Amino acid sequence: MKYSILSWLVTILIPFVLIGLAIRVLLSPVFYKFEYNMPYFPPDEYGFTKADRLKWAPYAVNYLINNADISYLGDLKFEDGSPLYNERELSHMQDVKRVTQGALRAWYLSLIMLAALGVWAWFGGWWQDFRLGLMRGGWLMVGLAITIGLIVLVGIALNPNVFDVFFAGFHSLFFEGDSWLFLFSDTLIRLFPIRFWQDAFLVAAAIALGGGIALGLVFKPKM
Repeated sequence: MKYSILSWLVTILIPFVLIGLAIRVLLSPVFYKFEYNMPYFPPDEYGFTKADRLKWAPYAVNYLINNADISYLGDLKFEDGSPLYNERELSHMQDVKRVTQGALRAWYLSLIMLAALGVWAWFGGWWQDFRLGLMRGGWLMVGLAITIGLIVLVGIALNPNVFDVFFAGFHSLFFEGDSWLFLFSDTLIRLFPIRFWQDAFLVAAAIALGGGIALGLVFKPKM
């Protein structure tokens, strides 16, 4: 009981660690290259080929994790000299960068805290409480991941409105008003249509689910 609060802190940190890991994977070139090569991925009715998407998508992803200002995207031009992104899109990408980098900082902090608690637990005599926190956190993550995965799968296979409501709710947590809504002809939608985001949540849920199951099984109490 002496270390129960610290054990529950470990439990709470696990979802941050696993979700942060999933976000970092999604921000790698591996994910968007995988997506664009899927046979079911929707074509762009306004003319982007797969090669065009593979050309322009890295700029958007890299902007989210680098230290550049918005001119990194604002200076991009189509072959006819027109800007790749309009002002509304650029404004939104600034907001996305703020949220993304905040999430990554939270991930780094969670990793540091979890590692520090692990060292303290090992040398401080509460290792079993730490293990219990890891196990609980793993199963908590399993529940959250399954919930998100089911929402996405229902949205894909049965009722698109299910995912649309979830997606809108997700954005309402981090962005003001309808600043994240765009025309189908806008570059952001052409590069990252709704199917991209459905698969992104599925991949994130799968990563978190795998990590949660691993923690839940590896750190279960010894009989």
